[in-house]
Order: sequence, then structure tokens, then C-alpha cells
Amino acid sequence: ILPATRTLDLRRDAAGMPLKAGYATAFEYSDCWVDDARMVVLNAMDAKARGATIHTRTRVVAAIRSADHWTLTTRNVDTGEGSQTRARIVINAAGPWVASLIGDVLHTHTTSKVRLVQGSHIVVRKLFDHGKPYIFQNADGRIIFAIPYEQDFTLIGTTDQDYQGDPAKVAISNAEVSYLCDAASEYFTRAITPADVVWRYSGVRPLYDDGASKAQEATRDYVLTLDAEGGKPPLLSVFGGKITTYRKLSEAVMSRLASHLPAHSGLKAGWTGETDLPGGNFAPADFDALVARIASAYPFLGVGQAWRLARHYGTRSFDLLGDAASQADLGRDFGASLSEAEIRYLMREEWAVTVEDVIWRRSKLGLRLDGAQIGAIAAFMAASRAEGIITPASIA
Repeated sequence: ILPATRTLDLRRDAAGMPLKAGYATAFEYSDCWVDDARMVVLNAMDAKARGATIHTRTRVVAAIRSADHWTLTTRNVDTGEGSQTRARIVINAAGPWVASLIGDVLHTHTTSKVRLVQGSHIVVRKLFDHGKPYIFQNADGRIIFAIPYEQDFTLIGTTDQDYQGDPAKVAISNAEVSYLCDAASEYFTRAITPADVVWRYSGVRPLYDDGASKAQEATRDYVLTLDAEGGKPPLLSVFGGKITTYRKLSEAVMSRLASHLPAHSGLKAGWTGETDLPGGNFAPADFDALVARIASAYPFLGVGQAWRLARHYGTRSFDLLGDAASQADLGRDFGASLSEAEIRYLMREEWAVTVEDVIWRRSKLGLRLDGAQIGAIAAFMAASRAEGIITPASIA
């Protein structure tokens, strides 16, 4: 359903308007975009609906391997509450912590290594009005991109550099901010400075260490290692991998474990490619029709609010809105159309616990909210938990 590639004349096409003079030709291809944090939540929701138990904010602190099973000790990092779980198979998909989990907790050995590569991004007010992203070649041989982001912003990234230390503490440096600003300014007529940055963030890619000399040359493919010699309960560890291949990675995991699993009726190989994630049960071309359905069912919503809800929750917007007959039925509006009803939904259905969960991980509304509004959201969430509106079992 994606358009074919084509060549653009930047002297005439809208894509050339924000760029400095001298660029005449561009090559256009179509790709897909996803909010990675929301996709993670949707996969967890889908797994829960199929019988999985999801424990967020929970760390594996000990593991004992017996003849026919694992005994895992876990601890909730917020409450300190511990519990034990028996498992016939352990899959170590700990991302940047995959290697440390093998050695420090699971007490096994592998020759595979993980290479941590830091990628940083900046967000500025939108630099162009059309919906096309750019990929630019830098003088140092690397590339950056500039992508339309959250309707009113432009996302610029990314850096690639090796990272040492705790992955949870990764942070974009001022030098990286300046690098991205300077690199984008080489192409856009509007100069971009650190003062233009409205948000910055950094992440760590847990790449398989293939010995590449440069961080940007390290493979983005995944490697699976299976430790099950001598009939021991299996341990499968995932090194590397990325969003674009996450389903194929998961299918490869199940294939590697097939001989250790009981036959499962009703599921065929590749079934995930034909199954909607929660709220996604509509055709891509029918998104506008979904927005219209929501606006028709809840005429008190503004067009922008109906569009945002459809984009975030798809058909589950109807679950969120319920039988509301007016804006007042949704409760307080904290800003950017974020209501009490939406926050309760996120706490009840999507494991949101902190204000950061709501405004950055389940949405990017933090770009549109000020400090006072964010503080009010945090207070409301704390009061909701204290009053038992959201039960502890629903956010376990």
C-alpha cells in the first residue's frame, strides 16, 4: 500500500522549500513510522489478553536452575515486594542488560557480547509544513534525519557512539545537541541552535557485538543463544534486534524453543502478521473514518481531540470514553485535552504509574504541558491510587 520510489526536483517540489539553495535532486521512498513506547504497551496488553501475567517495575534478583525448572526471585522496585516464580523456560530479553543478567543473576556463561551504542535526539518547533522526513548525509560520513513530529515539531537525530555505564542513566550531552543542530543547519535555510531545542532524549541500542570498528557499523540484526545442554531447563538470550524485525525475532525465538514446548493448538506459524494489536482493528485507509466515528459518537469532542484519541488508542477510544455524554463527564482537562478519564484509563489498562508514564511513555503530551499542569497530573494520579480508584492489582 506504500507509494513507489520517485525522484524529486527540489527546485520545484515543496520538499525543497525549507532547504538551502543548491540542492536540485532528491530520492523519495516510503516507509512506516511507529511510536515505540506505545507499541511496547500494546504488545503487553495483547499478551495479557491471551493469558500472560505482566509485572512492570519488577526486577529479577535471583535465579536457581534445578533439574527440570527455574526458580526466579523478583522484586518490585517501587514497593520492595518480592515473589518467586517457577518456570520451565527462561527467555532473557533484557536488552542492554542481557549480558549482565546472564552473568550476575542467571549465573551461566556465553561467549556472545552486547555492544551498547548511544543514540540521541532533539526536538524543535517544526521546520517545515509538509509531511515528508529528510535523511541528510553529513561531512563526517554519518547521516541524520529530520522527521515531522507530533504535528507541531521536528525530530532530529541521531548520534551513534559507544556507551559505557548503566543504560538507565544514559543522557544526551550538550556536545551531541550542538552536533545535531550544526548538522541540520548545514541543510535548512533556518539555522538551528541549542536554544531552539524544546526536548532532548537519549537511548541505548543493545547491539550484538560483531567486532565492527565503528558504532554506526555494528550490525542491527539479532542473535539468539540457547543454553539447554544436558537436558537442563532452557535459557534463551536475545542479543540485538530492533523494532522493524521484532515479530520475526519473536517467531525465531519460538522456533528455537519448539522442541522444548508442548504442542499448542489453534496457532499457526506467522499468526502475528495477521492479527491486530489492541485498538488496531481497522484498515490503514480507514483512519479518517474512525476519527469521524468517534466524533459522531461523542459530538462534544473537538476535532483535534477525536483525532488524537484515534491516533493513540484506535478503536479502544470507545472503551476510554465509555458512556460520556459531555466533556464534563470526562472530568478535569489538565491541558492538551488530557482528561481525568484518559489518565484513569492509562492507569487501569496500560500500567501507567507515574506522570512520566502518562506524558512521555504513553503519549508525548509533555511537549504541550507546562510545569503546573504536569504537577497537577502527578497529584491527581497519587490521589487516585490513595483513594483506591485504581486498585493495586490493576497496576501490578
